[in-house]
Amino acid sequence: MIDPTLKEFIFASDFDQTLTFNDSGYVLAELVGIPTDEFERKATGMARLNLVQQGAELAYLLLHDPEFKDRVRKEHLYEVGKRIRLKENIALLYQILDSGIPGFHFDFYIVSAAPVEIVQSALEGIVPKDHIFGTEFLYKESGEIATITRATAGYGKVFVLDQLQSRAQIGPDHIIYVGDGSSDVHVMLHTNVRDGYTIAVSEARHVSQVAKRTILSTSALAVLAPILEDIAGWPRPSVRAFFESHGVMIQEWDRVRTDWLTLRAVTPESLEAAGGK
Repeated sequence: MIDPTLKEFIFASDFDQTLTFNDSGYVLAELVGIPTDEFERKATGMARLNLVQQGAELAYLLLHDPEFKDRVRKEHLYEVGKRIRLKENIALLYQILDSGIPGFHFDFYIVSAAPVEIVQSALEGIVPKDHIFGTEFLYKESGEIATITRATAGYGKVFVLDQLQSRAQIGPDHIIYVGDGSSDVHVMLHTNVRDGYTIAVSEARHVSQVAKRTILSTSALAVLAPILEDIAGWPRPSVRAFFESHGVMIQEWDRVRTDWLTLRAVTPESLEAAGGK
């Protein structure tokens, strides 16, 4: 049983390029013999045309694109999970969030648009299956994908997070979400407006401008730094000492502010259009 004196939080993380170095769609395309640039072209085209929820491009291709639909079977998704490159220290992050921060308990979940078989396979022995939420399919006897039953992308992530909060019976201000891309924007905005805490692990403008903190590192453990600082209220020296107590040294810790500017040349015509100002 969880100690009732602990402060209870939900820690929810995206998967692709948040806990990994590469996107599962590229790994799957390579596995079944589809050029990765062809996958990128199709996924980018759908994103630009807003044909599907951001992040659900791979699910759409698996269901509707002949190249993917005819080649991909359930076993391929499990194989992708074994091939994908994970960031360092995910198991240690899970362990510390579960029972390693005095006075706190963080229930660790994965909320990803990737097929759930890929995530479960990649994180086998690290994160329990019932703590992993991804896109779910129904399969034919041949292993071919028949239909989709859950799409955990865009507002689909918001729905899952709300369910987890209701089940845990905690306030929305006790939710932490970590993500890297456009499919995380909806859930980050939803978390922020309800006083939760959001962390971006990418400098992509659409997500770093929404998140309360941005952390760039090759180690999954790095997201502990803002949690210890801003949630637990620890000073930096204590955060450094905590990392070292777990055999990890913070070699560099640079905090910078990034300003995004779009500039254009001033011409007489543009001045005239602006009223000469």
